[in-house]
Amino acid sequence: MNASAAAGLSLAEQASLTSGSTRWTTQPVRDEVRALTLSDGPHGIRRPDGDAGEAVMTRDSLPATCFPPAVTLGSSWDPELAHRVGAALAREASAYGVDVVLGPGVNIKRSPLCGRNFEYFSEDPHISGVMGAAVVEGIQSLGVGACVKHFAVNNQETDRMRVSADVDERTLREIYLPAFEHVVRHARPYTVMCAYNKVNGVYASQNEWLLTQVLREEWGFDGLVVSDWGAVADRVAALAAGLDLEMPPTGTDEQIVTAVEEGSLDASVVSAAADRLLRLRDRVEGARRFDDWDIDAHHELAREAARSSAVLLKNEGEVLPLDPGNHQTVTVIGEFARTPRYQGNGSSRVVPTLVSNALDALTAAVGEGTTLTFAPGFTLDGTPAPELAAQAVARAAAADVALVFLGLPDAAESEGYDRTNIGLPAEQIALLREVARVCPRVAVVLANGGAVSVSEWQDHAGAVLEGWLPGQAGGTALADLILGLHSPSGRLTETLPVRLADVPSHLHFPGRDGHVVYGEGRYVGYRHYDTLDVPVAYPFGHGLTYTTFAYDDLETTAAGGDCWTVEATVTNTGARFAHEVVQLYVAFDEPHPTRPRHELRGFTKVGLEPGGSARVRFEVAGRDLAWWSTSLGGWRIDPGPFTVEIGASSRDIRLRAVLHSTGATPVADLGAMSTFGEWLDHPLGGPLLLEALARTKAPSPDELAATDPHLLRAARDVPLAKFTGFGLEVTAADIDRLVEAVRSR
Repeated sequence: MNASAAAGLSLAEQASLTSGSTRWTTQPVRDEVRALTLSDGPHGIRRPDGDAGEAVMTRDSLPATCFPPAVTLGSSWDPELAHRVGAALAREASAYGVDVVLGPGVNIKRSPLCGRNFEYFSEDPHISGVMGAAVVEGIQSLGVGACVKHFAVNNQETDRMRVSADVDERTLREIYLPAFEHVVRHARPYTVMCAYNKVNGVYASQNEWLLTQVLREEWGFDGLVVSDWGAVADRVAALAAGLDLEMPPTGTDEQIVTAVEEGSLDASVVSAAADRLLRLRDRVEGARRFDDWDIDAHHELAREAARSSAVLLKNEGEVLPLDPGNHQTVTVIGEFARTPRYQGNGSSRVVPTLVSNALDALTAAVGEGTTLTFAPGFTLDGTPAPELAAQAVARAAAADVALVFLGLPDAAESEGYDRTNIGLPAEQIALLREVARVCPRVAVVLANGGAVSVSEWQDHAGAVLEGWLPGQAGGTALADLILGLHSPSGRLTETLPVRLADVPSHLHFPGRDGHVVYGEGRYVGYRHYDTLDVPVAYPFGHGLTYTTFAYDDLETTAAGGDCWTVEATVTNTGARFAHEVVQLYVAFDEPHPTRPRHELRGFTKVGLEPGGSARVRFEVAGRDLAWWSTSLGGWRIDPGPFTVEIGASSRDIRLRAVLHSTGATPVADLGAMSTFGEWLDHPLGGPLLLEALARTKAPSPDELAATDPHLLRAARDVPLAKFTGFGLEVTAADIDRLVEAVRSR
């Protein structure tokens, strides 16, 4: 935008565009700028009904399809499916007059205790970025704006509006920013939402490094930055840092006008923010508008998404699937089968158009030969109910198979607070033990938005199906999988630990005294467990199906520079159609780890008939090998060997190939406090330093290596300025001349 679109507006009118008009709309200006409507909607449109629009956490919203939230959809590992869900969200948004959908969330699951983990995709930035971009592209395919959130390092709910997330830059660049970067660069979201928390002591809403230097200048974001609701601490500082829109309004627009008039804020900052609001208006003006949507079709899409995302963790003795035509007695145990948990609590809570439950779906689908019984077994509020448990055990004793629906109660996980443990309620585990004692075949079906521990109870079940929070059609989707109408095809996007104490952030989460230190650094999730060979219950990427797959014929081809293509063949070696998720990791073998042992860099989901094969292809490029050098201020690729791994999980690697990188290192600025080794390795500084050494009595590096290699090794870590005191006839003036010489080249 060359000329300012807001040039025809007064300063006061421009300032008004930098805050909302109501809780969900932007400010109109005369007849020239209409109000834009924003709505919660990571997995369903939450459009307040009438006067309820001013409520913060209302359940009085208009009905919309409740799709599976990100914890579930991410487990599908299917970007095309995520795109279709995004497009469906856009159609419903359009029908309700919504211009911008506030989602998706791509924050990293640093700890399984985060109460809002159900709204996030993964512990890994690659799959978070890919799936988030697919949702954004789907939403914006119909001209409705998407809003990727919460930027950045919003990984807990405890003290979320004040806490400072204290994170080193390398960890930020490699773990907590890449998902946002991928979405911005590849999906071009219309808006980005800043987080409540501080980042290294500065509120995200007024963090100039985050909002301007990184987001706009490095990544090229040209859209609008909106605050999380109530996240602005200082209107003027936030606007100067790169925040464009405060939501909801606080009636402080005059602070902007006064700051400009007093000279503490440049008027161009205000007009730039107003221009971005007008650009957003222009982008959504071209949207195709819909009056309604096909409720049944969207319900079926929600069913497909839930079905594609459930993860079969365990299936010993082929307890699942059940044959609906068999003569058998099946008892369904657990109130969750009748009263499903299908979404989380907080601002994303949707009033669904329909809701299915697994008990009704199973009852409708089994044949006449199957006798189906039900016992709730426990209450959803945790109230002791021994009579319910006794009834369930009696039903199990008379059954051939027990389907036990367990999970977390509705109040256990929500926006606004974190969990304190990852265990299932004790009464549910006790019930499972008793059921397993009297019934030979037991399958557990889980309902939870955050990871739960399974180690203390899974030996009492032959099969464990993780259904996550499956959305409004989850009941029929789970029945489809239990009865074998479809094979489970979800995979874990987060590691299931043996115990909470094994989680790498355990000693630091959620912090105290206004700070949370990210002391585990880049070793989040599988990056920690796999680097240190820590036992896990189930690894990242794990998931079973009702068939088996073989991998072979790995082929790598150099494509020039640090780029390769990697191909392999996957074959369905079982008797059922199913999907496999083929994962590519880049691995580094180091005697003392300086980076995670391996990291996900690609994945693809393929559906194969029995005996069928598919050739999968990946591309590995320089950024896949890079690590962030804080001293150089850029991405560095070390020369030497690395391994590409193809597998079915981070701990089920089937194929490996060693490749060699030529390396790429940004040229560093040298100074007097740069080390001897940094000078020697520098393409300009190295020759200049050797020339200078030749003019003194100081031994050359080669002479040092020949006489005392240990001394040379120690000398490489000594800043050049420190050599003035070692009797080497190197003066401070000599070093100043070296610095000037290298900087003038």
